[in-house]
Amino acid sequence: MEAFKTITAVAAPMPLINIDTDMIIPKQYLKTIKRTGLGTALFSEMRYLDDGADNPDFVLNKEAYKAAKIIVAGDNFGCGSSREHAPWALLDFGIKCVIAPSFADIFYNNCFKNGILPISLPQDQVDLLMADAENGSNSTLTVDLEKQEISRPDGSSIPFDIDPFRKHCLLNGLDDIGLTFEKVDSIDSYEQKIKQERTWL
Repeated sequence: MEAFKTITAVAAPMPLINIDTDMIIPKQYLKTIKRTGLGTALFSEMRYLDDGADNPDFVLNKEAYKAAKIIVAGDNFGCGSSREHAPWALLDFGIKCVIAPSFADIFYNNCFKNGILPISLPQDQVDLLMADAENGSNSTLTVDLEKQEISRPDGSSIPFDIDPFRKHCLLNGLDDIGLTFEKVDSIDSYEQKIKQERTWL
C-alpha cells in the first residue's frame, strides 16, 4: 500500500448527503476482485449519460476537477452496502482523501486499509472547505497527515483528529498484510521453535 504523508491538490465539491457505495461504484462492477481498473466506473451513474458520453454537469467531468485528489462531501459519505470496491474505485481514479462531516463505519475502515485518508470535521469547517473547493483549479488544499492539518488557500489551517494507530499505518503504507510482515522475524522464530518441539509436524 502506498504511504500517505502530504498531498496538495484540487478538491472536488460534492455537497450531497448520503453518498452511498452504490453511487460510488454500482453493483454491476463488483464481479472483479482486482483493485485496479475501477476508476472509470467511479460514480458512473452520475458521471455518464445514457449513451456513454461524459455528463458535463458532473463535477469530476469538469476540467477544473479532472485531476482532483480530494473530495469534500456531505454527511454520511460511504453509507449503504459494505463493498471494498468503493475505496478501490476512488483510489484508482486518484482520490486520496475524502473530507465530510461523517462516514459510514465500514467504508471509513476500508479507506484506511486501502491508503485513503477519510477526515471527519464539524459541518461549519466542511462548509469552509466546500467553498474553497468550489473555486476550482484556482484553489488547492494541502492535507498534512503528520501535522494533522488541512491548509486552505487563504493561509489558514484546520486541524483534524485521527486514531494514532491508523495514522501510523497510513504514514508507513501498512495494510493488514504489511502489518503482518512487520512481525515476520517473530513468526519465523516461532515456526522454527515449533519444528524443533514438534518434529512430527
